[in-house]
Amino acid sequence: MRELLVIGVGAGDPDQVTVQAIKAMNRAEVFFVIGKGEQKQDLVDLRTGILDEHVRGDHRVVDIVDPPRDRTPSDYEGVVDDWHDRRAQVFEEAFAAVDGVGAILVWGDPSLYDSTLRIVERVLGRGVVDFEYTVIPGVTSVSSLAAQHRIVLNRIGEPVLTTTGRRLREEGLPDGVRDAVVMLDAENSFTTLTGDWDIWWGAYLGTPDETLIAGDLHSVEDEIVRTRADLRERKGWIMDTYLIRRR
Repeated sequence: MRELLVIGVGAGDPDQVTVQAIKAMNRAEVFFVIGKGEQKQDLVDLRTGILDEHVRGDHRVVDIVDPPRDRTPSDYEGVVDDWHDRRAQVFEEAFAAVDGVGAILVWGDPSLYDSTLRIVERVLGRGVVDFEYTVIPGVTSVSSLAAQHRIVLNRIGEPVLTTTGRRLREEGLPDGVRDAVVMLDAENSFTTLTGDWDIWWGAYLGTPDETLIAGDLHSVEDEIVRTRADLRERKGWIMDTYLIRRR
C-alpha cells in the first residue's frame, strides 16, 4: 500500500461528513472496514451507507475482524496494550495485500478516544510494510451532543474536562472541575456524583436511533439508567456520551 487515509466520518449521519472527507474517500481504492461482530453489524451498515452516499468511483471493501479483548480487566492498560498489538498484526496483513491508496473510516474524529492512529504507528514500527498516511478530521460525538442539545460546552472563560466513565467512577473529578464531558461510560458513573449537577446525555448520536435526555442529574439519572439498559438490550451495544455541569 502506498498511502493510507484515516478519515473521520462523524458520529454516523452521512450529512456530517466533511467536504475534505468526501474528497479523501473518492481518492481511495480500498476501504478497510473493521467488524465488531454480529451485534454491531449496524455500525458496518452505517459505514456502507456513508460510502454509498459519497463515493462515486470504483472501490473495494476489505473486512478486518477486530480481535476480541477482555472488557472487565484487572490490568486495563496491559490488556489494551496487548489488544493493540494483535490489532496491529491484522492491520499489517490487510495493508500488505493492497497496492494503492487505502482508507479507514473512523467514527467521530481519529484524535478523540480512538485507537486507529496508535495502531497505524504500531504497524509502521513493526517494519514489515511502509506507507505514508494522512489524517482527515471529523465531527466528534461531543460536537454532535452539544449541537443536538443546543448548548455550549464551556462556560465563559472556563475549561471543560474530557474524561472516561472509569476515571469518573474510580477517582471522581479533580478539585475545581465544574464541567466535564464523559465518554466510554459502561457503568452509569454519573450516579456516583453528589451535589447539584445538570446533565446532557446522548446515545447513538448522529444515527436514526439517536436518543437524548437532559435535566437536573438526580431528577433524570434513573431515566437515563433505564433508557440505557433498554437500548442496550434491544441493540446489543450502546455508544453514548454526556456533559455534566455543576450548578
